Amino acid sequence: MQKIWLIIKREFLTRVRKKSFLIITLLVPLFFAAIIVVPILLSINDREDKRVGVIDESGLFTNKIPDSKGIYYKYLEGVKVDTFKKMYEHYGYSGLLHIPPINIERPAGIEYFSKGQVSMLQEGSLNRDINDIIESKRMEMSGIDEHKLQAMKSNIKIEFRSGDDEKQGSSTVAYAIGYASGFIIYIILMVFGMSVMRGVMEEKVNRIAEVMISSVKPFQLMMGKIIGIAAVGLLQFFIWVVLIMGIQLLLPLFLGVDAMHAAQGNMANQGNNAAMLEAIEKVSLVLGSINWTLIISCFIFYFLGGYLFYSALFAAVGSLVNEDPNDVQSLTFPITLPVIIGIMIMISAVQNPNSTLAVWGSIIPFTSPMVMMARIPYGVPGTVPYWELILSMVLLVAGFILTTWIAGKIYRTGILMYGKKITLKEAVKWIGRK
Repeated sequence: MQKIWLIIKREFLTRVRKKSFLIITLLVPLFFAAIIVVPILLSINDREDKRVGVIDESGLFTNKIPDSKGIYYKYLEGVKVDTFKKMYEHYGYSGLLHIPPINIERPAGIEYFSKGQVSMLQEGSLNRDINDIIESKRMEMSGIDEHKLQAMKSNIKIEFRSGDDEKQGSSTVAYAIGYASGFIIYIILMVFGMSVMRGVMEEKVNRIAEVMISSVKPFQLMMGKIIGIAAVGLLQFFIWVVLIMGIQLLLPLFLGVDAMHAAQGNMANQGNNAAMLEAIEKVSLVLGSINWTLIISCFIFYFLGGYLFYSALFAAVGSLVNEDPNDVQSLTFPITLPVIIGIMIMISAVQNPNSTLAVWGSIIPFTSPMVMMARIPYGVPGTVPYWELILSMVLLVAGFILTTWIAGKIYRTGILMYGKKITLKEAVKWIGRK
């Protein structure tokens, strides 16, 4: 045990002291900060007012198109389209909307002229406003009272509750949490699993393993390496969480509270204020009812379990690779394939957590770290019965023990073999060798 601890300490300190560890540890929170800050800055600075000239030859739209965020419509009379569309920029207009005489039943021929392509937001807003005006005119011509029609429309929203305690839930929130958790574990398995494999490859190619195996057993070396890199991953993940939370708390100090409120107001103005506030209130209520202790505990378990399960296999592959790096692709494919299948099942599971594919995917150790984390936010024991969760955990632990034993058999022979291209078929034979 002392030898394993020494290897864990060596692996941990060696990687923590690298510049790459510091760079990646800082870049990830900065990336998340940019995702938050950039839209806020764009919302604050996107205040350029634009004037759009409107030539309405039909007379149906005059003074009816509402001004949107930073875009103001100026209705022009007695102006010829062919002449004005060549010089509208000279008069300070960013675009020209031409509405010819149209048949209200079959409207066609409406055109918008601008120097550059208009934004998707402006295009969608203008199309929606034009269609709303046409619909109102059609109802008026048909003798339909628009106000009565609006009053007759139903806008009831069902409150979805689940479990014996009847907690209010939201499939959207559960989808977001499940997808994020499963995807993070997928990234962790690929990144840190490959890190273990590269570490074993470097030691084998540089003949460091020969020196180390003279004093420790190959299995001890492999276990120490896996646990040491896992500790690095946990430390890095903890630092990311702390830094991201710290950035969110410090943003108002750097940008200013007024700027934050102004940005929120600008974003809210792009849609329905009341609907957005109602949605935010509902999400806050649902987030408060979620069992975060269970979700975080399960996330840590499946993060560690999935990492240990796959790291043993990646370490075994690393011991098979010699100086030719092209061998890596062919040898790692059987290991990366279940991970890719797992993320595909996870995408399906967040949409339908009770499907047969989702249930079995959350139990089988090769895919359970990602798929089970996609199902848990939907409710335990409502969506995920306790027996499924316990069986999944037991099988993942058993799978880790089995893969570690198998990887140890392969690692013991492969780490000392040089100059020979090793196939998977040959490596499988080593598992049964005494």
